[in-house]
Amino acid sequence: MIRQYELIDKVLAYNPKANVALLNRAYVYSMKAHGNQKRASGQPYLVHPLEVAAILAELRLDDASIAVGLLHDTLEDTLSSYEEIRDLFGDEIAKLTEGVTKLSRISFNSKSVEQAENFRKLLLAMSEDIRVLLIKLADRLHNMRTMEHISKEEKRRRKAQETLEIFAPLADRIGLHSVKNELEELSFQILEPEEYNRLHTLMVEWREQDNLVERVIEVLQDEMTTAGMETQIFGREKALYSICKKMRRKNLTFEQLTDIVAYRIIVSSKRRCYEVLGLMHDLYKAVPGRFKDYISAPKPNGYQSLHTSVIGPFGNRMEVQIRTQEMHDIAESGVAAHWIYKDEKSGKWSEGQQYKWLRQLVEHLQGTEDPEEFYEHAKLELFSDNVFVFTPSGDLVSLPQGSTPLDFAYSIHSDIGHQCQTVRVGGRAVPLRTRLRNGDIVEIVTNKNQRPSPGWREFVVTARAKAAINRYLRSQEKDEKLKLGKDILEKAAKREQLTVTEKDLQKNLKAWPVENVDDVFVAMAQGRLFPRQIFEVLYPERAEAIAQEKAEPTGFTKTSKADDTAIAIDGLTSGMSIYFAKCCSPIPGEDIVGIITTGRGVTVHAKHCRNLEALSDQPDRWLSLRWNEHAQSGEGSYTTRIRIIAYHQPGTLSSISTSVFNADGNITDLSIENRNGETYTIRCELEVHNVQHLNSMISQLNALKVVANVEKIYG
Repeated sequence: MIRQYELIDKVLAYNPKANVALLNRAYVYSMKAHGNQKRASGQPYLVHPLEVAAILAELRLDDASIAVGLLHDTLEDTLSSYEEIRDLFGDEIAKLTEGVTKLSRISFNSKSVEQAENFRKLLLAMSEDIRVLLIKLADRLHNMRTMEHISKEEKRRRKAQETLEIFAPLADRIGLHSVKNELEELSFQILEPEEYNRLHTLMVEWREQDNLVERVIEVLQDEMTTAGMETQIFGREKALYSICKKMRRKNLTFEQLTDIVAYRIIVSSKRRCYEVLGLMHDLYKAVPGRFKDYISAPKPNGYQSLHTSVIGPFGNRMEVQIRTQEMHDIAESGVAAHWIYKDEKSGKWSEGQQYKWLRQLVEHLQGTEDPEEFYEHAKLELFSDNVFVFTPSGDLVSLPQGSTPLDFAYSIHSDIGHQCQTVRVGGRAVPLRTRLRNGDIVEIVTNKNQRPSPGWREFVVTARAKAAINRYLRSQEKDEKLKLGKDILEKAAKREQLTVTEKDLQKNLKAWPVENVDDVFVAMAQGRLFPRQIFEVLYPERAEAIAQEKAEPTGFTKTSKADDTAIAIDGLTSGMSIYFAKCCSPIPGEDIVGIITTGRGVTVHAKHCRNLEALSDQPDRWLSLRWNEHAQSGEGSYTTRIRIIAYHQPGTLSSISTSVFNADGNITDLSIENRNGETYTIRCELEVHNVQHLNSMISQLNALKVVANVEKIYG
């Protein structure tokens, strides 16, 4: 456990001008606020904020960050208020403390929309002040270091999984590699203790076998000295979790690994980096395809270094990383290292060009309304490797691995992306879905008449491109839905010989779950509102008459007399009343039978109706029927029901209603029956002309990607 005076000494060692009085006041306030609170280990709670502050001091952060490390749990776990901390320590520290508190309340083990919304909050908090994330990472690191005191294994595993999936990648994305590696190791140890112990044993044996690392460093140091190069050389072992990931990814055994250690050569200047690289390639054979220049093309988190792999002095294949001391500090501490290299004149820290990605990411995703969509896009942007390409004028553009020329176009400007017609990579025309490679020179040819296609969403990978395409398509889809909704209502009104104006709709908006007339049409196109519901409000007398007509014997729909040509069924005695059975809703073209009901007439069933089985022992009640030619001509309108198994996807109901409308059908009623993880069942009542019309409609519905199966309901 670190003491307060030891923390002060640690801060003064890298910042002699530190505000010691501020840090002491923060310590005393935290001590009083937490009082007699204890941690799971039984130690005083104050141990935790002290250790968090010590981690921040190791990262050499500013006075405000160290103070917040001491105060970070006061708003959440004590009676302290934001106003009190602001009055005692100022606005900057109060805002940072509140920002860390908000992150502490985020539950990352939640699911779906909640998890996505929490992730949005995290990114927004980071974009306001990156120090909020640094303090939160220090908090998580100390909690992981003391996880053995948590008695419930399930909680330990949940925290470890959360750390591995969220906090370690975020630490990596802002360049905190030392923190990222330790978080991964601690999580790995909890989640897979047997594999961790096995690899740990193998590493101990590997270190002891022939003292290879020390011998390589000695030879390299002699070569540099002979060449007049002033350098520092050391070897850094890969973390166990990184070793495990590589073994699984490439299906290797531990003995097959050739880069367990990376040798780092620290030099005085950028120019020296390239001189040492030339010397290494002169002394040792380079491994083809293993050279990377992150100095001329830094990673988005600011990382700079030259990477090369060579066959070393003892025939060993080894990776060498060449960098300056400043590059090394940034490689280890990322964004935190910029406090070390701040502007000495102003004494202020600036995020720098390499951290604009965070604000740009949030800006690009602000237009994404669906939190789950936001989450998926953000993960693509945050947790992916990068590819570096150039504009024709030589400007460098960094994109996620797997990006296409279309991603490149949208990274320049949304209009360039929207109007992208053809692409040249290295002077050669290529398809828009081509995957870019490091060093490609990309030229975009635009056309003002070009517009984004829904298919573009299938192959772009950047959050900016996906969000821009979705925004454009949503605006276009709304226009299309407006037109479709108007056509549906107009067609239904014409069929019912009714008149419906937008003025009528405006007067009765409160009757439907909409805000304006446009919403009425959009809801109709999406299958959330039906013409029947409009007519019931605008023509209440008509609705009452229909309701009375439906009050006929349960389970049947009375149609007319047998001699009425509108019914058009041969094989019935003139004057008999006819009812269509609702259980199977027979339509022209289907095989049908009649069931005689004493005192009521004839009930018409489809031959496939399941309810006919109960009447199989009463053959004297059965009549053989068939539709006449007039009924099968397709001029009439008949009601039937279908069952649709659909996938849980945005726009499913809209796709279904559009398909029915395009097939010249009409949805008169719709309900959701069953839901499970991937699909849900829709019970749909339709108006169709005959069985051929219904079969055509079912075929079109089955062709939709959002539909798993469609069938007519027979009882």
